[in-house]
Parts: sequence; structure tokens; C-alpha cells
Amino acid sequence: MKILVLGAGQLARMMALAGTPLNLQISAYDVNTDTVVDAISQQKVAHGLTAAIANADVITAEFEHIPLPILDQCQQSGKFLPGAAAIKAGGDRRIEKQLLDAANVQSAAYAIVNTETEFQQAIAELGLPLVFKSALAGYDGKGQWRLKTADQAAALWQDIADFLAADTKQAIVAEKFIPFQREVSLIGARDAKGNISVYPLTENHHVNGVLSTSVIAQASVELQLQAEQIFTKLANSLEYVGVLAIEFFDLKQQLLVNEIAPRVHNSGHWTQQGAEVCQFQLHLRAICGLPLGSTHEIRPTLMVNILGEDTVPTEVLAIAGLQLHWYGKTKRPGRKMGHINLSAANNTELKQQFNQLISLLSPTAFPQLDVMLKQL
Repeated sequence: MKILVLGAGQLARMMALAGTPLNLQISAYDVNTDTVVDAISQQKVAHGLTAAIANADVITAEFEHIPLPILDQCQQSGKFLPGAAAIKAGGDRRIEKQLLDAANVQSAAYAIVNTETEFQQAIAELGLPLVFKSALAGYDGKGQWRLKTADQAAALWQDIADFLAADTKQAIVAEKFIPFQREVSLIGARDAKGNISVYPLTENHHVNGVLSTSVIAQASVELQLQAEQIFTKLANSLEYVGVLAIEFFDLKQQLLVNEIAPRVHNSGHWTQQGAEVCQFQLHLRAICGLPLGSTHEIRPTLMVNILGEDTVPTEVLAIAGLQLHWYGKTKRPGRKMGHINLSAANNTELKQQFNQLISLLSPTAFPQLDVMLKQL
């Protein structure tokens, strides 16, 4: 079966690696250059979307911010999963909020802001503190502003106004700041028959708005069930096919949806070594009409992102249970260059091995890993 992935980054690469054992042929479409490349080698294999669609049995996506004409053309082919509606919801916070409201799923109280009057109304109605997020193209902490006190409002509005003036398609979603206990995510898949399979909740730690580490969360049966019920509501409301990630704020055993990602997700990389079927193969199974397989945890596992670094000490490879995943990218500050998965027989061993890993990594290049260590 031939699969075309919209986007030619590391997620397409990992899909290709996971699909090879199932004899799935995966190519990636670079939306910026209108070229089709081998998802692993990045070698150009074709040019033009129309021919690529005709050559594919199934089309999917590795990211949300895809030009609408491309999404619409893929949707018209009848081959696109999870479909344009899901991708648009993941790429536009206004649509995402409408989807959550329609599915009766709780998220932070919000207001849409396009003008200074709406900005002031949001402050009056929602109260402070507030988080202002760009409706389009915001990720990894980008396109966000925080308003803590009223005396900061004028300066912050000027910054937002300049941002809106630079892009007439943009808008701002103002959200009530949520003093959450931790952030967790749930990753799972739904197939075309409505079958659903999900992984255990994952606990995430961020540094400067970018995911640093993820680990299978210590969560009650009730919290896991609550997350699964929300997942089912959203996946069914979209008639979703493929892997879907939902990020939650955990407010002392009460989950609020932060955002959704209609694709495989950074916080699910641990599944490569920690689950019977990893998220990349799970997605491929769902969109290709194959049995989903098991998402059960097989051993405690955590993931560490490698940001802006193209080397790590070779000594890390001597740590038991460690697997290193590079993405083949050119080094750039803050760029996701790869990740480390660390697995152990039990949580006590995992903590010991994580401590060993931390001792070998630069605290400048890998800040705040000790914070996650304390949470294990």
C-alpha cells in the first residue's frame, strides 16, 4: 500500500520507519517546495501534488499548518485521513474551540479577539490573568502573550495589534489562565469502523513553552477513564480515522482540554520502546484499515527531546534501556533534532537510569531534567 504524508519532517520519517515491517510504502510531500521526497533519505522522488495524489492509496498529514488549497485538493481525492476538517481544527484555535464546545468537552473559558474593544471585553468578562494565543500557526510556545495585571494591558494590546496588522487572516483567542497541577496528554487512534485504542496518559514537562520530557503518567483509573471518554467524544464527533493527541490540564483529577493535535505527537514518542505497537504504526494501521493492535504499556519508558544539539555524549549509549533517535536535520537553535527513549523494568530502575543520563548531559543544553526526575 502506498501512503503519501503531507509534510516531510521527522514525524513522516518515523512513520516510514514504522511502516516498513508492514510493507507500507511511504513518501512525503513538502508543502513548501511542491516536491515528493523519500521520507527517510529526503531524496526527491517526484514533483507536483496532483501526480502524488494519483499515485497514493492513502493520504495523511504530519502537521496541521497546511495551506488550505492543498487540504481541499487532498480531501476531494477521497483518500485523505483523518480528513481536512480535523486538520483545520488542529491548525486554527477558533475552530478547535468550536469543536470542543459542540462535543460538550470542557476547556478553558475563552473569547475571540480581533479588535481593541474585544480585547477589553475579554479582560472584563474572563478576568485576569489571561493567556492570549494566535489562532493560526502558534506552536511550541510561539504566538502567545500573558496578561497578569491591568497596568500591562495597553502595552500588550499594542504588541497584539501589530501582530494582527501583519496578517489579516489571524485572530487571537483569549483564555482564562488555568493554574493546573500538571499537563498530561492522551494519544490514541480510531479506525474507520469506530474501533478505538488508546495509550496510558503521558505526563509532560516543558521548558520555555517547548516539550522537554514525557513519561507514562502516574494516574488513577478514574483519570485515565475520564481522558478516554473525552477522546471518544472528540474522535467520534469528527468521524476521525488515525492517531489523535489531546493535551490536558490536570486540575487535581479534573481534566480540561488544552489543545488537540490531529496526528502523531511528540509526547507519544515513548511508545516506540514502551508499547506493543508504537504511535506511528498505530496511525498507519488505522488509516490503512488494518487491525489497530495493542497499545498496552510493556515497560516504564520516558522520552527526552534533543533541542538545538546535533551530538550527545556517546557514553549515553552504554545506559541500559536507552535508544537514541536522530532526525537527520541541520542544527539550529531550539530545533527538534532528535529524542532519547529510556526504558526499564520498573519505575525504580527508570529513575536510576534517568539520573545516570542526566549526569552525562549538559544542563545548558538539557535544562530542568532534574525537575522531571523528582516527579518519577
